[in-house]
Amino acid sequence: MLGGVVLALTLLLALPARAALPRAASVPGGVALVSLGPVAGTGGPPRAWLGEQPVLVTRRAGEWIAVVGLALDTPPGRHELLVQPVPAAAAAEPAVADAAAASGRAAFSVAAKEYPAQRITLKDSSKVDLSAADLARVEHEMAEIRRLKRHWRTADDIDLDFVVPADGRMTGRFGVRRFFNGEARSPHAGFDIAAARGSPVRANAHGIVLASGDYFFNGRTVFVDHGNGLLSMYCHLDRIDVQAGDVLAKGQRLGLVGASGRATGPHLHWGVVLNGALVDPQLFLSARGDRR
Repeated sequence: MLGGVVLALTLLLALPARAALPRAASVPGGVALVSLGPVAGTGGPPRAWLGEQPVLVTRRAGEWIAVVGLALDTPPGRHELLVQPVPAAAAAEPAVADAAAASGRAAFSVAAKEYPAQRITLKDSSKVDLSAADLARVEHEMAEIRRLKRHWRTADDIDLDFVVPADGRMTGRFGVRRFFNGEARSPHAGFDIAAARGSPVRANAHGIVLASGDYFFNGRTVFVDHGNGLLSMYCHLDRIDVQAGDVLAKGQRLGLVGASGRATGPHLHWGVVLNGALVDPQLFLSARGDRR
């Protein structure tokens, strides 16, 4: 009997720790939670892909759950994940080629969502009507950001229970359709926190600084890699206090609130990336939404 108890405990400890899950919102800009079947044996999680992008998989109450980020341009309707059972030997990075060998599919539905509109007037029209030089800079920066968003680092200590990265008034809701000086622009793919210039900005979860830079639209920005395709980005900073490769604890300061880039005043633009898609950061907060 004792041997059976010891064996059961050994099997339990061999599994990755259960991560708190974000709130499910299977809509464009949201997060779908897709069951991939029961946890069995001592193997690791199955692998899953949305298209060619690997997807974060964790466990909840004895089952494997794919935590799927849905981009704002995701069409409503039925979608599928490619799923590969627990691999015999885990690779450091789930190569796209592995998706072709996936032996199953997991279907889920995405509902439509209509986001409100916001009209913003900028005195500096050069941030709306770009010069040829600025346009070339923006295109280069957008390509770099797309590459960063696809970054993957396998990790078994993922933290999906975020803290709010700055103290202030929450504004600039995620998904709002924006018009600058009357011209339609990309939807607001983050969450804004209005705060005084120089206020501290903290990491919403532990991770590794992936990159930092000064961008035309986003201003001084820090990207933090939390593992398994989950990233956070902190934009319009007045000052950056970290550099690529730094290991950050949850709540550790990484910079100061500012108004760099295209901003109408001091605030933090907080973005969350999941499997390459910018999703609503509020889904990763507690029900009260104000955890520090």
